Amino acid sequence: MPLVSMNEFLPKAKEKKFAVGQFNMNNLEFAQAIMEAAMELKSPFIYGVSEGALKYMGMEYTVAMAEAAAKKSGLPIALHLDHGSSFEVAMACIRAGFSSVMFDGSHHPYEENIAMTKEIVKAAHAMGVSVEGELGTIGGVEDDISVDEADAALAKPDEAIRFWEETGVDALAIAVGTAHGMYAGEPSIRFDIIEEVTSKIPVPVVLHGGSGVPDDMIRRAIAAGVGKINVNTENQVACTETIREVLNKDAKVYDPRKYLGPAKKAMVEVVKSKIVLFGSNNQA
Repeated sequence: MPLVSMNEFLPKAKEKKFAVGQFNMNNLEFAQAIMEAAMELKSPFIYGVSEGALKYMGMEYTVAMAEAAAKKSGLPIALHLDHGSSFEVAMACIRAGFSSVMFDGSHHPYEENIAMTKEIVKAAHAMGVSVEGELGTIGGVEDDISVDEADAALAKPDEAIRFWEETGVDALAIAVGTAHGMYAGEPSIRFDIIEEVTSKIPVPVVLHGGSGVPDDMIRRAIAAGVGKINVNTENQVACTETIREVLNKDAKVYDPRKYLGPAKKAMVEVVKSKIVLFGSNNQA
């Protein structure tokens, strides 16, 4: 099966009250772990690729891995640019084979964010590619970009609704109290903002910073209208902790397969737990 846009499954997710996971791809083991978990549970999913990860893996390798996963699994898989910074980056990804892109204009003034997102939507939709937009500022660290929790700005419902009306994005990430990375304490999610926005627009809201959010909060967010949840840090932690454990146990290990194999298995378990929590199992 070829890569698909998020419109292959997000409308169904909103209608049936489940969420599709975006799991970030950082190397081959991440790509394989995510696919294997989704195959076992028959779930659609989204490969998220940040600009930093794209530079690390290379455009051609990134697209090739995602296309191989889609072909092998037969699942509906979207290859999605995560936090794209410009029209040029989004177009380069679309030309290379990405089936979905995000433009993060949240650091620009509101009207400018609308205008820039609108241009990307127009070009992407002409190519059958889905687009995610962002409003408000999400705290934490993402791809070496740090936003202090105190500086994180919650999205205003009326602005979010108008943002969708003006741009026509296929998914809308709004700042509702989550943060990138792991949480020092418990997050405070504004479910009322999610409900108000999703009741007025036909597309789902996206929850960024899904790693470490308590399960009951995730379920409540999905019930409120979240249809896409981003997870990266939990996979990174599972991968790195497993590698440390293997190497600390035996200093003679030098074959990468001996520590990357167990790391991949650890990530499979993380992704499976998220798929079940999100309710996307058996929805492929």
